[in-house]
Amino acid sequence: MAVKDYLRERFFPHLWCPGCGHGEVLGGLIRAIENLGLSKNEIVMVSGIGCSSRITGYVDFHTMHTIHGRALAFATGVKLARPELKIIVPMGDGDALAIGGNHFIHAARRNVDMTAIVMNNRIYGMTGGQFSPLSGANISASTAPYRTIDKSFDVVELSKAAGATFVARATSYHAQQMTEVIEKAIMHKGFSVVEVLTQCPTYFGRKNKIGDAPEMIKWFKDHTTPIGSKAKQEHPDLIERGIFVQQEGPEYCEEYQKIVERAMKGRS
Repeated sequence: MAVKDYLRERFFPHLWCPGCGHGEVLGGLIRAIENLGLSKNEIVMVSGIGCSSRITGYVDFHTMHTIHGRALAFATGVKLARPELKIIVPMGDGDALAIGGNHFIHAARRNVDMTAIVMNNRIYGMTGGQFSPLSGANISASTAPYRTIDKSFDVVELSKAAGATFVARATSYHAQQMTEVIEKAIMHKGFSVVEVLTQCPTYFGRKNKIGDAPEMIKWFKDHTTPIGSKAKQEHPDLIERGIFVQQEGPEYCEEYQKIVERAMKGRS
């Protein structure tokens, strides 16, 4: 199938702001699915609320557009009912780790076989530019006119600690790497987390005087480095990207099915 076959073209042009990184994530995701040769009927995409969650409106898969922060809970129900399907959950930083934080850590702990894509633009874009749990300290936002004092989560470290069996980070600048990482995440059996650093020029870039989309994308180029690179040793503040965890572990739905089978034997 061609890329366009996975899209609901009648809903384009999209509603994201000019320069938003979410369109690049959509492109990377669709190319990954095309490379894997997956049928549209093999995929269910579940989203919550936010700029990032609009992705479900543009893909021609089975989709669920659910409530804020609860996408992983809905996705877990879909996976338990239809474990043979590939479940993909696109989320924003606030959707995933603010109101959705509890669902996130428990989906990782259970190792439910699904792919969580966390689009980290460090801001609540859809509702006016409030700061999020990933904004970090000393950031200007509509709810922090005198700058933030909150430290941010590290999505990779949080995912690792919670038990995710696949953890990766990419950026909207490194588009090819993003596609490759998403491919591996989708095919991994277990809870996969892909953090994608994306740009929000409308709110984060403008309020923090970083510049427009090209300047923000260049920031990802200049401030990230592959895992374990010499540059990281020389410049510890660089953000690492790549695959941090890729390991096997008991998958929740398979383990649950064993419980069902034991229960059925006990009844006979």
